[in-house]
Amino acid sequence: MKRRDFALGSAALATLSQMPVAALAQSKKDTLILGMTLEPTGLDPTVAAASSIAEVTHYSIYETLTKINSDGSVSPLLAEKWEVSPDLRTYTFTLRKGVKFQNGEPFNASTVKFAFDRAAGEKSTNKDKRTFANLSTQVVDDYTVVLINKEVDPDFLFLIGQSTAVIVEPKSADSNATKPVGTGPYKLDAWAKGSSVTLSKWDAYRNAAAVKLRKVTFKFISEPAAQIASLLAGDVDAFPRVTSRGVDQFKNNPKFQVQMNGSRAKTILAINNKKKPFDDVRVRRAIAAAIDRKAVIDGSFDGNGAPIGSHYVPGAFGYVDTTGVNSFNVEKAKALLKEAGVTTPLEVSLILPPPPYARQGGEIIAAQLAKVGIVAKLQNVEWAQWLSGVYTNKNYDMTIISHVEPFDLANFAKPDYYWGYDSKKFNDLFTKSNNAPKSSDRAKLLGDIQRLLAEDSVHGFLYQPQWTTISNKGVKGLWKDMPVFVNDLGSLSWS
Repeated sequence: MKRRDFALGSAALATLSQMPVAALAQSKKDTLILGMTLEPTGLDPTVAAASSIAEVTHYSIYETLTKINSDGSVSPLLAEKWEVSPDLRTYTFTLRKGVKFQNGEPFNASTVKFAFDRAAGEKSTNKDKRTFANLSTQVVDDYTVVLINKEVDPDFLFLIGQSTAVIVEPKSADSNATKPVGTGPYKLDAWAKGSSVTLSKWDAYRNAAAVKLRKVTFKFISEPAAQIASLLAGDVDAFPRVTSRGVDQFKNNPKFQVQMNGSRAKTILAINNKKKPFDDVRVRRAIAAAIDRKAVIDGSFDGNGAPIGSHYVPGAFGYVDTTGVNSFNVEKAKALLKEAGVTTPLEVSLILPPPPYARQGGEIIAAQLAKVGIVAKLQNVEWAQWLSGVYTNKNYDMTIISHVEPFDLANFAKPDYYWGYDSKKFNDLFTKSNNAPKSSDRAKLLGDIQRLLAEDSVHGFLYQPQWTTISNKGVKGLWKDMPVFVNDLGSLSWS
């Protein structure tokens, strides 16, 4: 170091030494530690179904044509604007210019076509593969792309803002699970398996000046008591979707802020409809009638949920209350099992992934089922095992899971989906609802769909969860509601 450089450094240090301590501390607030319950299985949301992947990567590393906001609205992101044809099947997008991927490659209409064709391809494991298979993607010029949908989908602009629709770069796409490359404001810094993922600000991002945090670390803490302890100790600055137990001690603590987040999630006791005896609707109705939803909500989610009777939630467009279709009735459950010719005790498997709502809910539901002669053998599995055994190979009887996507009724039109529901009546209703010319007509058809799913008792529909976010009082920009599970890092800052 030259002596002149040293002198300048000394002068700067002298100046800093005269600054108030609070100002020094404030200038350092450009890092954040976020708590997460589940560690992602990889970092490519286009190849696996785990929502934990999107929690780390969506809108931070990868971006989509549209952006879903906290209130559920859709705004431009990689697309500056779009036009929709009168028949609601053709979408013309004008793309943002001057965007690059983190490996230096340009973003343009050809990369959009690559990403969507890849998602629809024969080898694709994208959980929304059916959505992309219905698309024809046409490049008009570098910054204009046309998407033609075989089916009318009123929620299409929302769907292409989800993590399954992120735009990936052709040269790096195959290695995104471990070396993600996107157009977003953050890039992967380090992944300490079993512990944490750290993202650092990408200085070449097109709007880097607006990104306030230099580094964000996701710390994985699955145990509810440890989640609370980490917040109290200051080991994490914010914990979105923290376990609801122990929240009260934060509500009157001036160091913290507590947000109750609305959601479109559906927590269900999923049933394998193709396996005997669950292929008999009377058995599924018996299971539903054996469940006291209120006891499940109180015992596994501290009462922070609204009971549901179908795969739809209060507050959503076209919602109807179906909780009375399969209401709690132990004697009715016993009678239905007898009518179906089921000999009790009936032994079944109940697979439970790691989240506390599943593990605790499983114990409560097993006790309830036992009262009608159904013996549920609890099997705790890690997330990767659940994805492989339940979701992919359909090797289960029942499982507890929260489906967090807002517009996922289409899954009931997929006979090869993991729960194996296959109904022509549902398919016809779903097609009619998507093509309904008036919103009032669509609302009525959505009501019919909800009632059909309840009457078919596809699952034991449990509740709509209300998630809790606890954070340091100084953290700003956390989402109020959660229509999708993401952490919008680019909007976070310290006050």
